[in-house]
Amino acid sequence: MKDTVYESIGVTPISGALGAVVTGVELKNPLQEIVFAEIYRAFLEYKVIFFKDQDLNPETQLRFGRMFGKPIIYPFVDGLKDFPEITPILKKETDLNNFGGVWHSDTTYQEQPPKATMLYAVEVPEYGGDTEFADQCIALNHLSDGMQKFLSKQNIINISGKGKVVASRSDVIKHSSSRQVLGELRAEHPVVRTHPETKQQALFVNEAHSLQFSNLTLEESAPLLEFLFKHQIKSEFTCRFKWEKGSVAIWDNRCTLHNPINDYHGKRRLMHRITFAGDTPV
Repeated sequence: MKDTVYESIGVTPISGALGAVVTGVELKNPLQEIVFAEIYRAFLEYKVIFFKDQDLNPETQLRFGRMFGKPIIYPFVDGLKDFPEITPILKKETDLNNFGGVWHSDTTYQEQPPKATMLYAVEVPEYGGDTEFADQCIALNHLSDGMQKFLSKQNIINISGKGKVVASRSDVIKHSSSRQVLGELRAEHPVVRTHPETKQQALFVNEAHSLQFSNLTLEESAPLLEFLFKHQIKSEFTCRFKWEKGSVAIWDNRCTLHNPINDYHGKRRLMHRITFAGDTPV
C-alpha cells in the first residue's frame, strides 16, 4: 500500500498496481530541489509517473530530463539535429508499424540498459495510441516460491534483433535511421534483478529482446519464456495511460515493461523520447 505524503506536489494513482499522475508543477520552469525530490520519490514509488498539460520545447525537456540522469543516445534512430539526446518517435498517417509495439523494457540488449525513459507528447491522435505499463516486482512476487528460486539463479541473453521488435522499428527508421546495422547488440543479464535504489526484486525478461536462458538451449528456453511473457503482463499488474498533447511520462526501466498500443492507423503521432544512463543489472 502506497502511503507517502507529498507536500509540494499532488500525486494521484491511476491503478492498484503502478502509475500516478503528478500535478502542481510546470516542467518548463526550473524546479526547486525540494519539488524535484518529491517528483523523484513518486517515480520510485509508483514506477511510472505522468504529467499533463505541459509546454516543453527540446531545451526545457532536456533540462528537466537531466535531473533524472544522464541522457543517452538511442542506437538505431537519429536524435533531433540540435538535441541528439532527444529521439523523435514519429508515426505518419501512412505508417503501419508502431515503434516498439510489443511489451518490452528499453534496450535490454545493452550491457547497461537505461535507468528510465521520458516521453513527451508533441502530436497525438484524438483517441488511440495509449501506452500500457506492467509492474515487474508484482509479477515476480506472484510466481511460486519454487519458480522464484529457480529464476533467481538464471541469466537471460537479450538481443536487439528479435523479429517482432525489428518489425516495429521499420517505419521510424525509414524516417530517421542512424544507419547502425540491426541485430548487432547482445547482452546477458540476471532474470531476477535487484533495483539499485529501492532494493526491490523484479522480473527482468521481456518478449522484445529476451532470447534464451544462458545455460539452456533455445528449444529448452522457449516454453518457460512463453509462460513468463504471458504471466508478466497480467492485467492486475498493469496500468494504461491515455496521451494528450503536452503529456509527459517517465518510467523506470529497471522494474517495468511498457507497450504502445497500435490502434490509430491513418493518424499522425509524434513523441520526443529521452532515455537515461543506467547501471549493470545485478
